Amino acid sequence: MFGNIGWGEFMVLLVAALVILGPERLPGAVSWVTKSLRQVRDYAGGATSQLKNELGPEFEDLRKPLADLQQLRGMTPRGLITKHLLDGDDSVLRDVESLPGDIKAAATGPAAAAAGAVGPPSRPAPTPLAEGERPPFDYDAT
Repeated sequence: MFGNIGWGEFMVLLVAALVILGPERLPGAVSWVTKSLRQVRDYAGGATSQLKNELGPEFEDLRKPLADLQQLRGMTPRGLITKHLLDGDDSVLRDVESLPGDIKAAATGPAAAAAGAVGPPSRPAPTPLAEGERPPFDYDAT
């Protein structure tokens, strides 16, 4: 529930509560908050169990789309690529991550890393021209 609050934020809240409420009312406020949170959790658990009892097996049919949505919310771009394009095999991505920085920058993507390419593709060497022969494209023409 409070997964997004770090220790720093928690300490700031505690100090603010101490300043606002004072040391004599702070323990009572903390116990009231914990009691209220437990009561809300119990209400939510009771509502879930009541729905489960009333709906029976149809309850799982309602939960499945929500579970799928939750799975998509937690998906990262890397997870999407791994799941849908690479069929769950992220060894190609791990290979690219293990490359040194200069080689990784030269690689154009996972396919180039898998093929062993470390730079741009090379051009074939030009064929020598016979005397008086012109190249197929004259780049110096204006």
